[in-house]
Amino acid sequence: MSPRVLPVLPERPLPGHAVCLDLRTSGTYDSDDAVRAALDAPQPGGERRFLVVDEADRLVAHQLLYERLSSYGPAHVVCLAVGARGDRTLSRSLTLRPPAAGVLWVFDSTEDGVPGEAVLRPLVDVLSTPEVFDAVLRALGEVVHGVAVPAVRVLEHDLTDEARARAWRQAVEGLTGPDVPAGSVSAEQVPGALALLLDEGVPRSLSGHQWLPPQGRAGSRLTACDEAVGEAVEGFHRVRGPAGLLTGAGRAVDLPADIERVTEELDRFRTAVADAFGAAGGTRLTAEHRGVLRDRGVELPELPREISRAGIVPALRDLTHDLIGKGLPLRSVAARLSALSARTAPVGSAARLARLDTICGPERMRRLGTRHPFTAGGSRPAAFAVTGLLALLAGVWPVLGWGLGPAVGVLAAGLAHLMLRRRPNRSPDGRIDGGGATGAAPRLFGGLLGGLVGAGLGQFLDLPVWAGAVAATVSVAAVVLLALRDWTRAVDDWWARADPEEAWRILREIQALVVTTAVHDWLFAEVRHHCSAGAGAVAGLLRGLAETADAHGQPYAARKTRKTDGPEAGPPPVGETGTASWSWEDWRDDADDWGSGAEAWADGAEEDLWSGSAQEPRADRTAAQEPPPFPSPDSGDGADGPPPLSVPAPGWLERRYGDGGPALVDTLVGDLVAGTVLILDRCWAGIERDPGALARAGHEQRLTELLDETRLRLERDVAASPPPRYEGLRDPDALTSLAAFTDRSDRPDAARLTGVAADAVALLLLAEDDPGRTVALCGPEHLRLLSHDPMAARQVRFVPEAMRRGAAGDDIWRGTAEDVVWTGAGRHAGILRLVPLRADVVHTVRAEEAGEP
Repeated sequence: MSPRVLPVLPERPLPGHAVCLDLRTSGTYDSDDAVRAALDAPQPGGERRFLVVDEADRLVAHQLLYERLSSYGPAHVVCLAVGARGDRTLSRSLTLRPPAAGVLWVFDSTEDGVPGEAVLRPLVDVLSTPEVFDAVLRALGEVVHGVAVPAVRVLEHDLTDEARARAWRQAVEGLTGPDVPAGSVSAEQVPGALALLLDEGVPRSLSGHQWLPPQGRAGSRLTACDEAVGEAVEGFHRVRGPAGLLTGAGRAVDLPADIERVTEELDRFRTAVADAFGAAGGTRLTAEHRGVLRDRGVELPELPREISRAGIVPALRDLTHDLIGKGLPLRSVAARLSALSARTAPVGSAARLARLDTICGPERMRRLGTRHPFTAGGSRPAAFAVTGLLALLAGVWPVLGWGLGPAVGVLAAGLAHLMLRRRPNRSPDGRIDGGGATGAAPRLFGGLLGGLVGAGLGQFLDLPVWAGAVAATVSVAAVVLLALRDWTRAVDDWWARADPEEAWRILREIQALVVTTAVHDWLFAEVRHHCSAGAGAVAGLLRGLAETADAHGQPYAARKTRKTDGPEAGPPPVGETGTASWSWEDWRDDADDWGSGAEAWADGAEEDLWSGSAQEPRADRTAAQEPPPFPSPDSGDGADGPPPLSVPAPGWLERRYGDGGPALVDTLVGDLVAGTVLILDRCWAGIERDPGALARAGHEQRLTELLDETRLRLERDVAASPPPRYEGLRDPDALTSLAAFTDRSDRPDAARLTGVAADAVALLLLAEDDPGRTVALCGPEHLRLLSHDPMAARQVRFVPEAMRRGAAGDDIWRGTAEDVVWTGAGRHAGILRLVPLRADVVHTVRAEEAGEP
């Protein structure tokens, strides 16, 4: 093959895949460092798989390196030995014998226009898959010497570059979402522990607590004001009845003074409350604040059992998970949490003074202390007419009517004058007098006139004595009853206008304000501060993650490939195939994360790498010292290194491109959301300790790794494989409600991801065994080295598991051979035929024979 071109191995192993290392001599990698890095690479489940690319004539010289791969316990090794055209024999050490090891001998069979490395890249991709690796190793154990020449036919299902870039852009946008205003949040939208901080209610356990004890300063003012209102109400009830007008029961009642006292006591109570609000106006409750409040008559209990500082962060976590579970992107969740932070931020009791002024401000106090006049008797014309009519009725008694008629008028006027003298808005000593009018004069004149007219009418009618007596009795009774009615109505009207009972309503509102302030501004101050800081910290973290995703998750530039006519189109022309395929350079990601030094490309290696290309100008071959974590829009490839060479596909690799299936974007968004939730799992303990000290950089770095890993799976197998399982959850129970989001093991079928049907793969695997369908990775001159026994060859059929998912897939895979290897990841499917060599071609060399000590 070509002496040395672009590296074909990833610089870090894929999760669960065989660890790949390249021992070929080129000066690019140090073999010892490569083996050391391979041994340090983690492999799950204690299974140690190594896929080694080596030169066929250096297998014995590298014996110690192969032995080191097994130095930490049993290891399985598949060696991809690259032979030259003139090689006719293969020497290998004892370490590369089955069952723990095997050798695939690949000859330099470079096709016209297809570099040799183009054969190794997809081959290493297929062999590193753990299921294929194990199947090939088992098959090598069944052939002579455990050495075989591979014959391959592979179908590759992938996305067009435009589809991949579009899906990635939409997935990142689905994770982050657009910028939205903070909006609002209500108690019904948050868990119970947070709802107590939003609805300004009082916990049930505090419903019977006495916040203003009577012996305290504010409590004594409250009691005095309440008693003053009670005395005023009691006096009102004594005055308003017949006794208040006709007897001396109301003489001892001084309603104006009582109302004045109510106003004064209410103002004293308001001053005491305002003093307490101002004295403890901080946003954090301390022992000193408790003492200050106790001195001012406010008694605070201990924090109720319904809420605690320790329960805030779990409630915030549940709220965040609930919002994410509803499908809200990160910025929308951050907006809700910002609104919660603003709503729960403690502002101190001093901010309640404005509300106190609204409840009991100067205007309301002035209205309560206003002196209202006392008016009785209704309209004056009506009083004149009614009194005159009653006097006329009393005057119809013959002879006596001349005295009784005018006397009824005098009685009505006298009662009106009595109402004026005993009006409730006048103090007995005359100190306070609101004035009044009762209409005595109209009643007097109307009664006199009506009485004289009635007497004359009675003289003319000459009624019986009993009729005059009845008329006089009814008239006098009506005058008295009407006077009592007018008195009661007038007293009620005056009381309603003065409204001293408004003080009770003011007292209740102030008491409710005191309770609300005591609970939410004093008692819950620490909890509210913790909630506000925690919600703000999480909102800031989510915004930071969104910004990181926007910056780090920018769509990479589409590589310049020919867009096929449809998802089932055949392989593109030779000159356009290489840049369209997924290349091993795409396995490179952020150079800072993937290592440096011996594990990274040395300057000399890059120089050697690009110096052999005759297709690129010298200026374009120079590699950047610090490649960006994602390619710039003008780069020619998805890799973060120099633009790759145009590498067409070998003849045994058929590429099929799709424009993306209906489940692709949703799957990527689901993977990103699940990973973000797991990232947030690490932040809650820090928020519990100190929300202000939350280190966002570490979480943003983990999100960068999540984006890298998700994009890597998008490149590798169109996200058909699930994300690696996350171990070490700090609180697994907290994610139970999000199992549908965090458990990503259930994946869509490949057709719904790529938009390419799996029919061609099924037809390839269902066809009868035909060696002619595969292409041997050797030249015609090497055919005589192969075994001609058809029964000696072994065959491995492999298909990604994602290709047989779904109802449609069940039909096309029916009847598939039982020996098919279903791989958990990858975008390659096909047949790998292992053809053994003649017995005299392979030589096993001991260390002594190789000249080793």
